[in-house]
Amino acid sequence: MGTLYLVRHGQASFGAANYDQLSPRGLEQAQRLGAYWRARGLRFDAVLTGTLQRHAQTLAGIGEALGPLPPAQALPGLDEYDSLALIRAIHTAPLAKPDTPELFRQHFRILCDALAQWMGGTISPQGMPSWEDFSSGVHAALDLVRRAHAGQNVLLVSSGGPISTAVGQVLGTSPEVTIALNMRIRNSAVTEFSISPKRLMLQTFNTLPHLDAPEHAALVTHA
Repeated sequence: MGTLYLVRHGQASFGAANYDQLSPRGLEQAQRLGAYWRARGLRFDAVLTGTLQRHAQTLAGIGEALGPLPPAQALPGLDEYDSLALIRAIHTAPLAKPDTPELFRQHFRILCDALAQWMGGTISPQGMPSWEDFSSGVHAALDLVRRAHAGQNVLLVSSGGPISTAVGQVLGTSPEVTIALNMRIRNSAVTEFSISPKRLMLQTFNTLPHLDAPEHAALVTHA
């Protein structure tokens, strides 16, 4: 069997005008993952990404330390949902910048509520696909891996939403569990699926082997 390595992007710019940009810490997370894989002789036969800038930057950081990678196939179905559109759909008043622990928790409480309503079909955030279409985009990417890359090592760089959706599809989880998984995925974390022509099977979830040394504790982030 092959292995699909799903990687969440490195730390982006949460709270900034442009979230879709890796922070210096996010780039270091990606580079450390590439170095970790290089030390273990891992090589990839295929690469898939979303189309967002933070996906491309994370992939570039991995490749910088790992070495040459196959040309990446960018799939819009691996792009993240629009968290601000979700929040606006249920909370029309502007939220304060989440620059304190309580405001940070408030932001994500509202986001989780909005995700549940979106997945349940009770809201249609402006400019966003339906949950069914979003989920179908993730399913199409997984189906491509299963059909075209059984027996190979595949790198997939995306975001917490698509990765938790992929895990939910493979395990058959409820929307509530899928949201909970989404909120737990850390920056640059690795989730692994075994690939066979018939199905994908979860092997690991949300691991940070490249950051497990005590001196790297400050590099473990969630947003």
